[in-house]
Amino acid sequence: MTEHRNPVGKNGQFASRLGFVLASVGSAVGMGNIWMFPYRVGQYGGAAFLIIYFGFIILFGIVGLSGEFAFGRLTRTGPIGSYDYAMKTRGKRGGGFLGAIPLIGSLGIAIGYAVIVAWVLRYIFGSLTGVMLKTDANEYFARSTGHFGSLFWHIAVVIMTAVILSGGVTKGIEKINSILMPLFFILFVLIAGRVFFLPGALEGYKYLFIPNWKQLLSPETWIMAMGQAFFSLSITGSGMIIYGSYLDKKEDVQKAAVTTALLDTVAAMLAGLAIIPAVFAFQMDPASGPPLMFITLPKVFAQIPGGRWIAVLFFVSVLLAGITSLVNMFEVCAEAAQTHLNMKRKTAVALVSAAVLLVGVFIEYEPFMGKWMDIITIYVVPFGAVLCAIMIYWVLGTEKIDGEINSGRPKPVGKVFDFTAKYIYVFLTVLVCILSVVYKGIG
Repeated sequence: MTEHRNPVGKNGQFASRLGFVLASVGSAVGMGNIWMFPYRVGQYGGAAFLIIYFGFIILFGIVGLSGEFAFGRLTRTGPIGSYDYAMKTRGKRGGGFLGAIPLIGSLGIAIGYAVIVAWVLRYIFGSLTGVMLKTDANEYFARSTGHFGSLFWHIAVVIMTAVILSGGVTKGIEKINSILMPLFFILFVLIAGRVFFLPGALEGYKYLFIPNWKQLLSPETWIMAMGQAFFSLSITGSGMIIYGSYLDKKEDVQKAAVTTALLDTVAAMLAGLAIIPAVFAFQMDPASGPPLMFITLPKVFAQIPGGRWIAVLFFVSVLLAGITSLVNMFEVCAEAAQTHLNMKRKTAVALVSAAVLLVGVFIEYEPFMGKWMDIITIYVVPFGAVLCAIMIYWVLGTEKIDGEINSGRPKPVGKVFDFTAKYIYVFLTVLVCILSVVYKGIG
């Protein structure tokens, strides 16, 4: 079977490797890095957890992320077209139907994510005006997350994302990520630097970095480290495929994947250094999830000298992470509408934006949003990730995908890579899917 007929793609491609990597990092860095990673590091053994986490990051980056990038670049389209291509290499039909599953996952996450980012935007303005710090943290969160409680901010987030996407790959996605991601890292470095000087912050560093080696004997530590690493890299069978489809053939896919994984890990570590020591400095609970970011941290900011501006910097940083992730989710769906519904780009973006908003307004109430995200992240997304792993390394096959990965590489991948991909990586994706259901979410 010949390669995809369109060598570049209707939306163009990234102008540089750096632009591609920053866009991919923007997709990967999200709420899990900010409110879940720091908590889990301490809960499951500090440095002991990190050793396991780093190991999984390396494995998933080299094999999983590079596989999805290469799959997208080979087919020059999103999951529906890519899965269909892979199935047809075996003389089979139904690939498009299977590819719709991770696409639905991306749309589902986008709907819930837009709600959370709307809360973040509301908190930025609440920090600027000082209202957030003057109001009881639980009360302010309840106001923000009630029925239609953040409608204005919700609409603003969706419009912001749509405007970025309307600029296309180079002038929209690449340009905005090239600005927002460096700014994200700079702001978190500034916050972490300020937190370092808080009295009592040392306990937070102990929580993060003093190893509890007994945790290495706990299966849950390995499971949570694996889940955190897997979902942190956004290996969901959709988003990284679409960005890969915009990557130039001369670029080294595996190098780009490793760089993306490294920067995503740096972002998670910076979030830990900015949040956990501050929480411990004021003897508060570092519990993960929305309460950490929207209730615990505002209480911390209210007690820090100059806390109002630290709060602004923090929530702006979170906004940057949220918007860059949303851009990727919207893009997967918009490209599908362009390709399979024959829509113009701006019409496709408008359709996706409307769908995200129309469903999202009815789950602004936090308990509804939580249930929605549980369904999507526990069942739909992990299953889509398994489908993608099987589609790349078993249906398409290692010989075909190796050829794409080797394009732009000085040294081709070999038998060790193939064995790891087919028998270890694919097995682990299946395990992640099963354990995600058993534990009601591991990432």
